[in-house]
Amino acid sequence: MTSETSSMTTTFDLTDEQQMIRETVRKFALEEIEPIAAEIDETRRFPMETWRKMAELGLCGIPISEEYGGAGLDTLSYIIAVEEISRVCASTGLTLAAHVSLGTYPIYAWGSESLKRKYVPALASGEELGGYGLTEPGAGSDSGGTKTTAVRKGDRYVLNGRKCFITNATYAKSLICTAVTDPSRGAKGISAFVVERAFPGFSIEKGEVKLGMRGSDWASLVFEDCEVPAENVVGPEGEGFKTFMKTLDGGRISIGALALGIAQGAMDKAVAFANERVTFGKKLHEHQAVAFKLADMAVQVEAARHLVYHSARLKDAGRPFGRESAMAKLYASEAAMKVAYDAIQIYGGNGYSREYPVERYLRDAKLCTIGEGTSEIQRLVISRAMLKSL
Repeated sequence: MTSETSSMTTTFDLTDEQQMIRETVRKFALEEIEPIAAEIDETRRFPMETWRKMAELGLCGIPISEEYGGAGLDTLSYIIAVEEISRVCASTGLTLAAHVSLGTYPIYAWGSESLKRKYVPALASGEELGGYGLTEPGAGSDSGGTKTTAVRKGDRYVLNGRKCFITNATYAKSLICTAVTDPSRGAKGISAFVVERAFPGFSIEKGEVKLGMRGSDWASLVFEDCEVPAENVVGPEGEGFKTFMKTLDGGRISIGALALGIAQGAMDKAVAFANERVTFGKKLHEHQAVAFKLADMAVQVEAARHLVYHSARLKDAGRPFGRESAMAKLYASEAAMKVAYDAIQIYGGNGYSREYPVERYLRDAKLCTIGEGTSEIQRLVISRAMLKSL
């Protein structure tokens, strides 16, 4: 156990089980994920071998009950796992976060018993990857503007439209997607469906080259008279938008954890470099300008951890957490950008080179300010919650 781990255990009152998860995942991340992090970023390769190892370790269904094939642990334990993985490779952290929070949890939380029995065990065990189809070419932050349609025909729905920027899409066996079932009702006319990649009329198109998170897969979903069984509706018809917004409340905690891991990883690298590099006859950290940067990094990382862990604990306690998860996601993602930026500054010219990892941390951090609601959307969520309480 590192001294940092020990101090965080005291500060954040982790249980013995949560601390064990932290230590186990950290060891796994350092030994199995970090050695290939630069390679999968450079080649844009999805590391299926890493996914299989995470499945063997039981990470793919941490917050899912044992009844449905998961580990039956709490949200905070899952968040710690995402944080520790993202500390060395945000691409892999994103793969896990999207699978659990988006591809699995909504089926587990709002699906019928038959849907849960059919899909969740394979997802929770990691036998299959899951995905979440919300974003469209013309409906990003305005997800209520969904254009994909679903028309009921007997015992099935016929879907037409497309989704874009869908994490895990190329490798997912099932995805939960939104489509409009009643155009006259606006957002209340949107329903959610579990779509299997083998369904007729469903296809995947390769995603664009990304700025960061390049070892995480994304692609577009195409529905051309795609036939989906009526029993694959998640929740009542017309409540898909509501279901997806609730899903995003929880998903924002995991994106906060992803950003927290990036920030912690960038700070770790900066501290190590500042302790090794000598300039003007002194170690880099002995220069006040650098020391102050390191201090600011520490404050931002610690503050982000407080916000992220607090929102996870609220969720575990069954208390409202939407405002807090938006705060955690907003602060942690913007802190990750600042910490990674300053890490590059500390490295100087070395930081601008791909020989060192801090430039990757900065590229990866940017997605956290966009995915699962931009920083601007988080500010809307937070301000509306404030005004609602007046």
